Amino acid sequence: MSTQFLVSQDPQDQLQRTKLRTTEDAPLAEGQVRLRVNHFALTSNNITYAAFGGAMNYWHFFPSGEAGWGIIPVWGFATVTQSFHPGVAVGEKLYGYYPMASGVVLEPTKLNEKSFVDGAAHRAELHPVYNQYMRTASDPFYKPDTEAIQALLRPLFITSWLIDDFFDDNQFFGANTAILSSASSKTAYGTAFQLKQRAGIEVIGLTSPSNVAFCESLGCYHRVLTYEQLDQIKADATCVYIDFAGNAAMRSDIHTRFTNLKYSCSIGGTHVENLGGSKGLAGPKAILFFAPAQIKKRIEEWGGAEFGKRMVQAWVNFTDTVKQSTPTWLSIQQHVGADAVTQAYAQVLNGRGDARLGHVLSF
Repeated sequence: MSTQFLVSQDPQDQLQRTKLRTTEDAPLAEGQVRLRVNHFALTSNNITYAAFGGAMNYWHFFPSGEAGWGIIPVWGFATVTQSFHPGVAVGEKLYGYYPMASGVVLEPTKLNEKSFVDGAAHRAELHPVYNQYMRTASDPFYKPDTEAIQALLRPLFITSWLIDDFFDDNQFFGANTAILSSASSKTAYGTAFQLKQRAGIEVIGLTSPSNVAFCESLGCYHRVLTYEQLDQIKADATCVYIDFAGNAAMRSDIHTRFTNLKYSCSIGGTHVENLGGSKGLAGPKAILFFAPAQIKKRIEEWGGAEFGKRMVQAWVNFTDTVKQSTPTWLSIQQHVGADAVTQAYAQVLNGRGDARLGHVLSF
């Protein structure tokens, strides 16, 4: 038996309507493996997957088979419980992209010592970055005692690292100020952590009044302002906007106020209730950042080995800082069972709770 968490795809529901579904496990075909999803992280990043599920094909990774309902992809760890593939053993642990469910069936292909790809037909046209599963026995990122941190921060930090690299790759489009919305979100402060290491770039975080102290305690931002304090930044500042909130009204305010806005980068949608388009904006067009495109570019330029080496070095530096920080940047909260998963989803969707909390879920 498998339990799945389904979310309504009806835009009017704004991701609020959900349900649990329990189904019998179908027999495996030759070449398939069945995994038990041990635990996974739930963050605003996953809410972004759902918010852009149709536009960015996130609903296609794990089709629900039920019209109008989708399964949100999550990052975490799973163990092989049944294998009809000679190259994958029962008991093997894998890090990767899973459905918000208690289990999943994969079709391993392109196997090597470190990883394999899910070769399921419905994923063939989807981006390969999301189809790769890392074998923890030889994964350079993996440490057994930090699985929760990896589930929570690894995919987010990789995006953060790529955002920073993208702007450095483009000489920050001539700007000397980076303005980040939703500054308390984990992808935002991972980005700020990287950006602050760049000489000559002022990193400004925008957040709600309740999260100002938390964002200031991170030490990643040169300045932290509330959304209502936008006028404290000079209107002629040569800046870029890195938008993690997706708040259409805030985006419009940014584009209207800053006459030297050099680039507007849309990352996610933590403010689901305020999502909107970007038509009619003053200044540059708001462009959605697609991490796999930057990965592809850098692997072509640097080679896969060098790309991986640089990413692992940055990851180690970041996680060492997270683990040793005082006050702590991250407090992990475990949610076990279907009801707990449902409650945690509602909490993350509505942006409630302590910004320091990291939610790790299991059925």
